[in-house]
Amino acid sequence: MRRLVAVVVSACLMLAPLVAAAQVNSLPSQPHLLVRGKGEREVMPDRFMLSVRLEQTDASPELARSRVQADAATVLGLLKANNALADSVEASSLSIEPSSRYVDGRQVFEGTQVSRRLSATFSRLEQVRAVLGGLKTSDHLQVSGVTPSYSEETRVRGELKREAVAQTRETAGKLADAYGVRLGGLYTISEVAPDFAYGIQAGSWGDGPRDGSSVPPPPPPPPAFDVPEPRASDKVQAESLEAGSLTLTEYVYAIFLIAP
Repeated sequence: MRRLVAVVVSACLMLAPLVAAAQVNSLPSQPHLLVRGKGEREVMPDRFMLSVRLEQTDASPELARSRVQADAATVLGLLKANNALADSVEASSLSIEPSSRYVDGRQVFEGTQVSRRLSATFSRLEQVRAVLGGLKTSDHLQVSGVTPSYSEETRVRGELKREAVAQTRETAGKLADAYGVRLGGLYTISEVAPDFAYGIQAGSWGDGPRDGSSVPPPPPPPPAFDVPEPRASDKVQAESLEAGSLTLTEYVYAIFLIAP
């Protein structure tokens, strides 16, 4: 009997963290106010990561490998010559696998495909343009994309969280005054929306009309860089690359109890 009790107690202890985690985003049974704070800021990117994919297919694995390595040496030299940020240059391991295609419904072996990915981050867009201007793209060398970022993003997001927290306090106070009630203690505060019992799910709390008639569409994705296709005449990457702003957003959800 004692052993059975011990097993039950042990099982309850194992379930306790799961129950506690589930309660983090649940709503209290007593009267409460649920508010959301939002911090948002537009910043100009100051980091630009350029990604390149190298690929060769040949009946001779060694020949395909040597061609990829030669292309990699050329690209790496171009990245470093244009002052890629220290320790930002990355080269993946070689990927080697068989390659085949279908001819008249039949799979035909083409050879061994060897591929590798290279990337580097630059502090100025002009440096990225210079690299693109020096690349000759083809079936064997392709620009995967240019990803913008902001070097102070961590610091800014911390500031935005504090702004969102302050906004929850202010909103809760105004709501309590409007309804003639007093705020009690803070029940929970989280970056994840609670599991709403009255129709709105986490992630769908929009900034548009709040009459319940419709859920506004999600915000547009952050602006990206459109790297144009190489010209058919010379396969040289065009240099029409422009930077747009990035929008950083932080949300905080807080539940305040209403004092009796």
